[in-house]
Order: sequence, then C-alpha cells, then structure tokens
Amino acid sequence: MFIDEAKIRVKAGGGGNGCMAFRREKFIPRGGPSGGDGGRGGDVIMESSERHNTLVHFRFNPEYTAERGRHGEGSNCTGRDGEGIILKVPVGTIVYDDATGEKVYDFSQPDQRVAIARGGRGGRGNARFATSVHQAPRETEPGRPGEERTYRLELKLLADVGLVGYPNVGKSTLISRISAARPKIADYPFTTLEPNLGVVVVGEAREEVSFVVADIPGLIEGAHTGAGLGTQFLRHIERTRLLVHLVDVSDSGGRPDVVHDVEVIQGELASYGAHLEDRPCIMVASKCDAANKDKLSALKKYCKKHKLKLYEISAVTGQGIEELKYAMADAVEKLRKKAKREAAEQVSS
Repeated sequence: MFIDEAKIRVKAGGGGNGCMAFRREKFIPRGGPSGGDGGRGGDVIMESSERHNTLVHFRFNPEYTAERGRHGEGSNCTGRDGEGIILKVPVGTIVYDDATGEKVYDFSQPDQRVAIARGGRGGRGNARFATSVHQAPRETEPGRPGEERTYRLELKLLADVGLVGYPNVGKSTLISRISAARPKIADYPFTTLEPNLGVVVVGEAREEVSFVVADIPGLIEGAHTGAGLGTQFLRHIERTRLLVHLVDVSDSGGRPDVVHDVEVIQGELASYGAHLEDRPCIMVASKCDAANKDKLSALKKYCKKHKLKLYEISAVTGQGIEELKYAMADAVEKLRKKAKREAAEQVSS
C-alpha cells in the first residue's frame, strides 16, 4: 500500500522530579541534604531512511511517546534519563507543523536526523538548594514536561525522471520495459492509482549510468485543481530533474487531437505552481506499432515548432526503447553535473 500523507502526534518524555532526602548514616551526624536530580525525558527523533518508501506505518500507528526521566533518589543519585524513540521516514518526506502549517524539515538525503520533540529537563533535588545559611533545604523542583506536537507528513518521491501524460498512454508499460518495476497494466484509463518507481541502468559496467524513473498516474484537464486526484500526483513530479511526456499516437487512443492533449498537460504543469513547465522535457510518441499517421505527423510538427526532441517507441515490440533509455541517461547526467556546479558555486560564494 502506497501512502504519501500522514498525521502523527508525538510526545517527548517528561523530566523526573527532584528528590528530597537527608543523609542519615552511622557516625555521620547532620549529614545534610542528599536528594538527587531527576533524569531528563527522552526526545522524539525523526530520521530519513532508504529502507522505507511509504508512510503507511504512520497511518495505522499515529501516536508516539518517549520515556520519561526517572525521579531523583537519595545519596545524591541522579535519576536515569528517559529513552528516546527514533521514527524512520522515507527520503523525500517533508514535515509540517499541523497547528501553524510551518515547514519543520525536509528530508532530502538519507540518514538525516532532527529532533521533533524535546524531552523535559529533570527537576533539581534538595541538595542543589543547600547554602551556608540554608543548610537543611526542603525545596525540590518537579520535572519539566516534554514537548507535545502534532505534525503532518507529506512524501514527495525522489526520482530523476518523471513519466507524465494522459491516462492509458503507455507509461506503466514503458517503465516495466526499462526497469524491474512491475506495475499493474491494463487497457483502461487510471489503471495506475499510485506512483511506481523503477531503477534504469544504461551502459557497460565501468561507464554505466543508473537513474530512477517515476511512473506518475495519468493527468487530466483540471489536475492542478484536484481533478482525478491530480494534486496528489503532481506533487511527486516536483523533485524530478527531467520530464518524459508520453503521447498516444495509435488509432485506439480515442483522442484525435494529440496537439491539444500535449498543450493540456503542459498547461496543468504550469498551473500547478512549482515551475514544472520550465523542467527539461523529452517528448515520446508511444504505441507506434499501431500509429495513426495523421496523429504522428501532427505531433512531429508540434515538436519541430517548439524545438523538442521526439522519440517514437513501442513498448510492446521494443521499437525505440534503447534509444530513449540512452537519451534519458544522457539528459540526467548533464542535469546532475549542472546541479553539482550550481551547488559548488553557492558554497564558494
């Protein structure tokens, strides 16, 4: 089950109370105050992990509480600190404060850690209040309560390439041909109801290039407003470096105007508001084994007019698949190098 949204409630451990005690041992008269401090409450830590790829474990278990600190004891014994808990989230998770809507943290790399709820400080025992003029204090401090928060978690897939297009244009079939992913494939729209990830490897052992492809469920007109669950799907394209736009040019497509289809999808990407329309894009004419010549000709003219490279493929027969794989790998490598240069320039400045 793929779950990309969840709401959780976390509570850090409270601090232990300070102890009031006096040292009473044989041969030690007036031993004085000996109450120890309380232990600190445990923190709630969130950590990104590559071993997780969904938020489903939070959907069915939304509340987490860390251990409180142990109370202080006599003989100046400090209470044991409470044990914290670590919550594992997939890379690509964004944490929002549910009360304010503020973004708390964006887990963009594996093994990143952040404390989302701090444990309370332990209270002081009466030994801490002893002075030269107040030698038998009976004051103690209670432990401080731990932080309690409600967070909203949102997962945005981290992929190099995002496959976009109308429903039933062949995205799932393509990702099954170029990777080990095995999404559900059928001849009706909206077969894919959740994004699928596949790893594509191109080239020989020493010079091989690997990248992650995301099969985004089909978009329709009005997707940026939520039509067809569009906003949930568009969210997963935000982090991709490259878009591959598939257009069905077969007679069985049922959509006569392929240029209009392309413009609708481009319009939805632009309307979403994350500069998706500026993302590098490769155009793909799919199902070319049963191509309609008029549709294919119209798409070629559109791509030539807008200076877009067009690849003609058939995931069924394998036509053009290898050429498309190498084109995607080449584009991803260039975009990765560009991102590294920009990151280095920001550090140097």
